[in-house]
Amino acid sequence: MTGGADPSRPLTGRTAVVVTCSTRAARGVYPDRGGALLVEALRGWGCEVPDARVVPDGPDVADALAAAVATEADLVLTTGGTGLSPTDGTPEATRPLLDREVPGIAETLRAAGVAKGVPTAMLSRGVAGLAGRTLVVNLPGSSGGVKDALAVLGDVLPHALDQVRGGDH
Repeated sequence: MTGGADPSRPLTGRTAVVVTCSTRAARGVYPDRGGALLVEALRGWGCEVPDARVVPDGPDVADALAAAVATEADLVLTTGGTGLSPTDGTPEATRPLLDREVPGIAETLRAAGVAKGVPTAMLSRGVAGLAGRTLVVNLPGSSGGVKDALAVLGDVLPHALDQVRGGDH
């Protein structure tokens, strides 16, 4: 394509890592649908992203997130571990890695879910922020929550990632 970037692939040239935080998916009780949805969407938007890394809830989440951030990818998306169950600890594993939080992303993801008629979306404790020059965003674990989040993020990620690299507001 000549004359500029392909608008249907707004993340061309960007890199991402997806981490699925789910004990049951890690044990093979069910397939990792959320991570697969994220990888498919990111690739469709032109982003370079390996298959999702699936880890059980608990200490493995912090290790996987630290490893993902260490790659210096433009974007790290997590799915799962943001709820109220005793093993949900993705936000707690994410916060220590962040230099600056970007609360509007997490707030908007929750609000979008509620607006779509899913009142339990307000129970997500996901966070978003910058770890160096990597944008990290926690998403819910349900495939519906992931789809809703992608609808929101698709409109904002190109601009956010440009800003992180020093682009104009």
